[in-house]
Amino acid sequence: MKDKLETLARDTGAAIAAAVSESELQQIRVRILGKKGELTAIMKGMGKLSPEERPVVGALANRVKQELEQAFAEKIGQLRQQEVARRLASEKIDVTLPGRPAWIGSRHPITLVTEEVVGIFASLGFGVAEGPEIEQDFYNFEALNIPKDHPARDMQDTFYIDDDTVLRTHTSPVQIRTMLAQQPPVRVVAPGTVYRRDSDLTHSPMFHQIEGFLVDRKVTFGDLKGILTTFIERFFGPDLGVRFRPSFFPFTEPSAEVDVECVICRGKGCRVCGQTGWLEILGSGMIDPEVFRSVNYDPEVYSGFAFGMGLERMAMLKYGVNDLRLFFENDIRFLSQFK
Repeated sequence: MKDKLETLARDTGAAIAAAVSESELQQIRVRILGKKGELTAIMKGMGKLSPEERPVVGALANRVKQELEQAFAEKIGQLRQQEVARRLASEKIDVTLPGRPAWIGSRHPITLVTEEVVGIFASLGFGVAEGPEIEQDFYNFEALNIPKDHPARDMQDTFYIDDDTVLRTHTSPVQIRTMLAQQPPVRVVAPGTVYRRDSDLTHSPMFHQIEGFLVDRKVTFGDLKGILTTFIERFFGPDLGVRFRPSFFPFTEPSAEVDVECVICRGKGCRVCGQTGWLEILGSGMIDPEVFRSVNYDPEVYSGFAFGMGLERMAMLKYGVNDLRLFFENDIRFLSQFK
């Protein structure tokens, strides 16, 4: 058995020295030192030796195992060093080449426009309020003078969660929640995400609006016109025509849509404005007395106005964007233009 061990040690040492890869070395290791390996088999047969031979052969077997373990470890180290040297020689990097700059975006144009609009109204004394995007029917419709049988509900293309819960179709519910929480005077803008079942070049099922309203004693339509005209001048710049057109909204009376002179053609008429020279940007009006009754305001004492606009629409006009979908595709080439 001593001869077997010495022969095994000699032959295995030669095989280890001749190995050219880690996989080949691993095969040798398993063949010699594995559970069914040659050295393991020899050590299992030691029970057949005489009591005098057993300690001598055992000591030799342990020494052979330790020497082979060390030989395997040293060979693995050599093979790995050789692999590193080979890769360093073949995988060269030219450090003199110019670097590749990373694409860097910027704050989203909708964010930029939202902050600008909020900033303008803040300078006019308006606070900022927020509300939930999953809204109760009462706040989204009923309290805004839109009962269940009102045709304006069809205009909203609402996402219903159940009969009494919706994804809010506008930010106007924040108006109701704010008025229920505090007494006049109230002067607030409410930016946020809204949802409607609509999708094309100029509409998205998710978009952003900002609602604004003011309630106090003796508020007039003239106050509304003054606030909105000032906002438009600051947002689009001076010398831009503004007009108010009669319209209808269930929660305001009288109501008006606000147009600005086309920012593309400056009122001359083009494809963007449909040759009219005007672009609609927001809806507005005096708050309906029925809305005041829903929030326990006395319409004989208080009056107020409200307005709302789509922030994507404002961003499209501000930056000359002709496809709404660009705002939602997260194309770094598009976003990097707003640094």
